[in-house]
Amino acid sequence: MSLRAKLDDEHGRDDNAYPECQYCRSPLSVTWADLGSQPLSNLYLTNRSKAANAETYPLHARFCRECFLVQVDNCLPPEKIFTDYPYFSSCSDTWLDHCSQYARKMIERFALTSSHLVIEIASNDGYLLQFFKSAGIRTLGIEPAANVAEHAKSLGIDTEIRFFGEQTAKDMRSRGIAADHLTAKNVLAHVPDIGDFARGVSIILKKDAVFTVEFPHLLKTISGLQFDQIYHEHFSYLSLLSVSRIFSDQGLRVFDVEELDTHGGSLRVYICHEAALFEPTAAVASILKKERSASLDLPEGYTNFDQEITRVRNEFQEFVCAQQAAGKTIAGYGAAAKGNTFLNFCQADSTTLDFIADVNDAKIGRYMPGSAIPIVSPEIIEKTRPAYLLLLPWNLRSEIVSQLSHVRQWGCQFVTAVAGIHIF
Repeated sequence: MSLRAKLDDEHGRDDNAYPECQYCRSPLSVTWADLGSQPLSNLYLTNRSKAANAETYPLHARFCRECFLVQVDNCLPPEKIFTDYPYFSSCSDTWLDHCSQYARKMIERFALTSSHLVIEIASNDGYLLQFFKSAGIRTLGIEPAANVAEHAKSLGIDTEIRFFGEQTAKDMRSRGIAADHLTAKNVLAHVPDIGDFARGVSIILKKDAVFTVEFPHLLKTISGLQFDQIYHEHFSYLSLLSVSRIFSDQGLRVFDVEELDTHGGSLRVYICHEAALFEPTAAVASILKKERSASLDLPEGYTNFDQEITRVRNEFQEFVCAQQAAGKTIAGYGAAAKGNTFLNFCQADSTTLDFIADVNDAKIGRYMPGSAIPIVSPEIIEKTRPAYLLLLPWNLRSEIVSQLSHVRQWGCQFVTAVAGIHIF
């Protein structure tokens, strides 16, 4: 148990002094990770000074002893984060391949045809629904960020520009819209009121339909020290324990689960109405057993994380100092939101990395929030020939290394730093 948790227990700190769980309203007395005060991870500004001095907010993740939901302090309204969103899912070939395989699998497993309607919550730029549409299946996206939703519409993907929850589901049902198959990829963590989301799912999902939801698995996040998954727009960090409880409260049940490689280790959870005929698979009990073995239902499962990520920060700072002292240059690749959490926790600034290259036109010419490191086109790598490339979206390592294999011509080496320095 960490010193902080021990002190809280021993001195009987008043529960009223803690923030409330967003789901069950219990006091959040157990810290998982305190990353200090950080700017919004997707606030890419065109002015270097403004980027360096961007407004910051507490980034503190806690564990709920009652419902097992891990969450950050809720200090920002979602409208401040998601209205104009710089993340376009279609920028990653690896992710597109993942989604194409998913569409084929769902069509085959659940016999989806042109008479069915597939609805995606947080449909972004149409990256997934395009594969169902091309198979002749009707699709509808729900996406709050107007800029990416408009891009989806330009591709012929019908999209409602709004946040999803109970009220949205009721409104759609009143217009005769319901899902034969419902999906949400990596959105559940972005929901500030997960109970409202679950109520919406129970309303919009037809009685014999299936809802699949994917999210980074908290078990993998902890074991891999993936603290860069923590940022303000990720309101919660999910286990099957917590997800099962939350959806069960709305008359829904988990009947299957798959472990995925995406985002450093994710789960794909299959959910249906309680009365639906889907039989539970052995995989559900297996994952729940793993989580309980790792104490994800107890405070002890969360109390050493802070200490470990401080070690990671120290290792990174020592690496940078050593390379710069040797006259070697370090650049970054991938201006990902997770990279901002990592860099700001490591107290990086514009002297830490020369630049960060990215293929996303919406980010090029802007600066990383907090560190104010410039974001440039990948062509700059060839012109400047850094000694090291720090891969910030480490979960796309294979794809990036393949795309940038030419940098080895001048001896450039790749580096990942989450969980410790790894040079390859």
